[in-house]
Amino acid sequence: MKTPHKSLFRIGLLVTLSAPVFATVSVVSFTPSHASPQPIGKSITWTATATDTNTGPLTFQFNITPPNGASTMVKDFNVGTLSAGTWTAHPFVWVPTGIEGSYHIQVVVKDFSAKQFASKTVVFQVSPVVSGSTPKVEKTANPLVALFSAPACPGGSLMRVSFEQTGGTGPSYTNWVGCHYPATMTFEVAGMYPQTTYTMFAQTKTGTKITNGASVAFTTGALPQGFAFPKFTVKTASTDPAYPVLLHNPITFGTTSVYPDVATDLSGKVIWYYEPNDSTKSDVLTRPLQGGGMLTLQDDVAWDPSVTQEQFLRQIDLEGNIVRETNMGAIQQQLIAKGAVDGGPCSAITTATVGVGCTGAFHHDAIETLPNGWTAALIDVERIFPAGTQGNQGSELVDIIGDMIIVMDTNWQVQWYWDSFDPAPPPAGGGGNGYPLLPVANTPQPSWSAPCGTSSAGCPPVFLVSLPGVSPLALDWLHANSLYYWPAPQNGNTTGGDIIWSSRHQDWIFRIDYRDGAGTGNLLWRMGNTHTSTGLAGNFTIDNVFGDPWPYWSGQHDFGIENNGSGPATLFDNGDTRITDLGSGCSPNDCNSRGMAINFTQPVGNCAVSCTPGTVTPVVSFDLGGYSVAMGSAEMLGNGNYFYENPIVFNLATRTTNGFSMEIAPTPAAPELGAVDVLMNVAGPEHYRGWQMISLYSPPTT
Repeated sequence: MKTPHKSLFRIGLLVTLSAPVFATVSVVSFTPSHASPQPIGKSITWTATATDTNTGPLTFQFNITPPNGASTMVKDFNVGTLSAGTWTAHPFVWVPTGIEGSYHIQVVVKDFSAKQFASKTVVFQVSPVVSGSTPKVEKTANPLVALFSAPACPGGSLMRVSFEQTGGTGPSYTNWVGCHYPATMTFEVAGMYPQTTYTMFAQTKTGTKITNGASVAFTTGALPQGFAFPKFTVKTASTDPAYPVLLHNPITFGTTSVYPDVATDLSGKVIWYYEPNDSTKSDVLTRPLQGGGMLTLQDDVAWDPSVTQEQFLRQIDLEGNIVRETNMGAIQQQLIAKGAVDGGPCSAITTATVGVGCTGAFHHDAIETLPNGWTAALIDVERIFPAGTQGNQGSELVDIIGDMIIVMDTNWQVQWYWDSFDPAPPPAGGGGNGYPLLPVANTPQPSWSAPCGTSSAGCPPVFLVSLPGVSPLALDWLHANSLYYWPAPQNGNTTGGDIIWSSRHQDWIFRIDYRDGAGTGNLLWRMGNTHTSTGLAGNFTIDNVFGDPWPYWSGQHDFGIENNGSGPATLFDNGDTRITDLGSGCSPNDCNSRGMAINFTQPVGNCAVSCTPGTVTPVVSFDLGGYSVAMGSAEMLGNGNYFYENPIVFNLATRTTNGFSMEIAPTPAAPELGAVDVLMNVAGPEHYRGWQMISLYSPPTT
């Protein structure tokens, strides 16, 4: 990186305006809450207003170009508010935590109905915190997170921060980051206890040589008042210090308790938290990210003010700042442009006819493990089917809820999609499901799977049931809950990775021919038990090595293939169909949820027509001591142990519900049902997911 010219730091605000000469959209103002320049770490709120001679509405997108970098979408198009003829964007809060220099902050204002836009760019200077050779550490908006700034390090070297509490037993570390001389280095330091003093210093790695910088002290703040922190109880104390961090995403059903996301040590002491940016203060944390930060699904107002449930996908940093954000309205516009027949908003459908469909919300999962930093996410789809579909009674049309998988580039623009209702790839790119492997007529498993009304718990927002002539309850056909990117090479695929997704309501796991966007979009196989109601089987046979009366999973969550896709695969077996079918005759082991790992060989041939089945071989099948009707996590640790989150276990004696974070050792003599070596068992509130990690900078890779 070149050194910014000194005169740039004196310029202040430089404004440029660009728009088509025929545009009827005009940017009125675009101003920051603090004048340029401002130091690294300063929170700056941008306000944008615009007018439109058309009827609108106007939407606002915010982009940032860092010094000597490329433009990045930070906050995608969202509808503003109209007052006295002027549209105002939702506030855009920017906290620069990168390098110092000249940033270009852009607002793009667009009228999608008129296909007209205008934009305005402001050049804003960010100044360094460190001016000499001594590092500096400062407080952030999160009292458990510090902002550490160090002098520049040589190009080609790496730097990280070591931090250790006074009187501690050893240091913790941030991730290594490449030096960008001559700019200074800034780190968010997280994973610290409240009201505790830490010593911090930078470590520079050049080749194999590591050099320590000067030390500085930092004292964390107290946990904030005003919202409840979950309480954790150690049931089994850890005997494994290799993975000392637990990340929790508490979600509670049927109570008024709303908890922040928290990370704890293995004794349940809080070392990090995040209060969601959304209107409900309760998010779905889908994945922690390498180097720190998370992907979350959040409730907030997007294009349609009447619906807020999971309308936003947000990437946050460890301080809690929004790094990137998109919303369902912006995604719907991109899907419409790609020709997705179910991609539009449900509010646009006013008459129910067979075949009409729409998208409604993000749900359950988003991952960032695809090549080039691309992101895949689940969104729900509704489509109208004839009366009687899936056994629905009566003469009314049937609203069925399916799933769509979208793949977005680094600016979170849709590049590929897969629709569970489409039988063939649409011409604009994307994929269809290949009906032979996933017939719509195949009803959900288990039989107790509840239909969805407009505000049913555990369901996505449902819209089309309110149309005349439609049955008032939608059928949740698939209820997908996890995504996994399976990198190439695989059997029959050496040209790109595929996507594997888990359907809770079918008890099946599916592989999609994605091939990094060049595949057919067809389903290649389905893995799971034969459906008791339809007799439809999966494309695998199971080697019942443990003699289990029900060796397969059901209602499963969090399927992923460990060791960068080489195996084994891990999953959380809720056991819903197993427990329902066995009823009062099930033994204790058969009535509990399980932590599973499997090896498998793939089918040979085209399973949509005919194929030789693959084989599933259980590696472990742990009885987790309680039954969770929903949610759950599974993970194999780098040392060969397993982590499972048994998330919603009801205790009849105490009338309480808890989530259990468990580390289990797969001792060679006892990998089967009911025989486990529990290294750690921490009980807390209900969870959507949990993770056991080396640090907040080193999450699982599945």
